[in-house]
Amino acid sequence: MRILLQFPEGLKKHALDYVKKLESEGHEVFLHAAPVYGACDLALEEAKFINAKKIIHFGHAPFPIYLKPKIKVEYVEWKKDIEPESLSITIPELKKYKKIALGTTVQHSDSISKIIRFLKENGISVLTKKGTLTAYKGQVLGCDSTAINIPEAEAILFIGDGMFHALAIGEEKPVYVFNPYTKQFKQINSEIERLRKRRRGAIAAALEAKKFGILISTKPGQFNLKAAKWAKKELEKIGKHSTFLIANEFSPLSIANFMAFDAYVSTACPRIADDTELFEKPILNILMLKELLEMLK
Repeated sequence: MRILLQFPEGLKKHALDYVKKLESEGHEVFLHAAPVYGACDLALEEAKFINAKKIIHFGHAPFPIYLKPKIKVEYVEWKKDIEPESLSITIPELKKYKKIALGTTVQHSDSISKIIRFLKENGISVLTKKGTLTAYKGQVLGCDSTAINIPEAEAILFIGDGMFHALAIGEEKPVYVFNPYTKQFKQINSEIERLRKRRRGAIAAALEAKKFGILISTKPGQFNLKAAKWAKKELEKIGKHSTFLIANEFSPLSIANFMAFDAYVSTACPRIADDTELFEKPILNILMLKELLEMLK
């Protein structure tokens, strides 16, 4: 069988081990060499070009049910167990709250139950739920933090390394991060507020924009022509010119070469809006565009 393997950046170092294993079983194996940003980013076009019979996608859980590619896709989740006792450092701070919401990445989703049990044994009431776009209870994506948006919770604990997922948490209540690798524990509301300020700055800068580029991604889990057409219609209602730009991945330099746009609207991954500095122009996601339209009206 001809198989295409997809690895996110942090797991690419393991790719050749899987190539050797599958080739030893008689398969013809190709490695997808471009960046992989999540389960929304399946290499369907590449698989089609080489007539692959299957994509094996590593490191992410399946995306929502509406993503139904014609080619067979096998998801290999990359699990990492967490010893609940390592969270002992969090207990004194978390005991300040009656109830906390708990979230993590797919890598640690299998540890959620025993972490909840450990926290409850230490007098902390824990709430979890399944997010809108996630496969597991308590799982947080860079584009979906609804798993920890629980009104009854007084604070939020996110378990994971890096800040990409944690900064997706759009809550006013206290947000804490525990890194299971470094064992560091800290409150990150100041970092979240800095991100919000950058987004508000992008909206303010876009107020004077006259020409908007509307970004449409061909990544299967990010393609949203309906949102793009809505954005164009709404912008033109208030006298703004807009043009559709479509690509699998957007290069700030390549787009800048059009020398035509004052600002951009992304209908792809909403986190592209955090890359205003790279694009050197205001870039808004759909929620930010709605704020802009309200201000202009």
